[in-house]
Amino acid sequence: MRRSYGDRGLAESELADEPIAQLGRWLAEATGVGVTEPNAMVLATAGADGQPSARTVLLKGLEADGLVFFTNTASRKGRELAANPRASACFPWYEMERQVVAVGAVEPVDRAAVQAYFDTRPYESRIGSWASAQSTVISGRPELEAAYRAVEERFAGAEAVPAPPYWGGYLLRPVTVEFWQGRPNRLHDRLRYRRVGAAAAGPAQWVVERLSP
Repeated sequence: MRRSYGDRGLAESELADEPIAQLGRWLAEATGVGVTEPNAMVLATAGADGQPSARTVLLKGLEADGLVFFTNTASRKGRELAANPRASACFPWYEMERQVVAVGAVEPVDRAAVQAYFDTRPYESRIGSWASAQSTVISGRPELEAAYRAVEERFAGAEAVPAPPYWGGYLLRPVTVEFWQGRPNRLHDRLRYRRVGAAAAGPAQWVVERLSP
C-alpha cells in the first residue's frame, strides 16, 4: 500500500503573504480539479481530560482571521471546545497529494452569523438539526425518524425555521498553518506559517518555516 508521489513541489516564493490567502488559493485549485468535498476538514478537539477526538466537518467560511464552521454545540466536539477551546483542522486533498493543517484557538461566532448561515441550509437539513441530539445514544433508527417527523409537524406552514439554541458556529484562529506537498522519495515539501507577536497587537504577523519531512 505504498505509492510514489509526484514532483510538483512547493517553494517559499509561491506562497501568499499570509496563510488564509494561501489556503484560499489551494481550496480554489482543489475545487477546480474536482476534489470530492474540497471544503471537508478533519477537526480534532480534546476535552479537559486531554483525550482527543476527531471527525470530518465542512469549512463554511474563510475570514481574514480564521476558518469558520458550524455544528451542534451540545455535540461531543461542542462540549470539548467549551472545556478546551483549541483545535486542529486538516484538509486531506489526496488527489492533489496535498494537505493543509491549521492549529489554533477556537471561539464562538455571533448569533446573527449563525442564523444567517442556517437560513441558507436546505429545509430538510434545518429540520434535521432540530431532530438530532447529536452525539447522544438513541434506541435505534426509528427513534430518529420519529423525531424528524415531529419537528416537521411542529414547523409545518412556518415561514422560516430558526436555528436551534444549541446550534452554533465557531471561528478557528490559527497560530500555525502548514502546507504539505507530496514529493518523490518521501522528501515532501512542508512549509509552515507561524504567527508571531500578541494576538491583540493588530494585524497578524507571520513567519514561514520549512519543516523536515
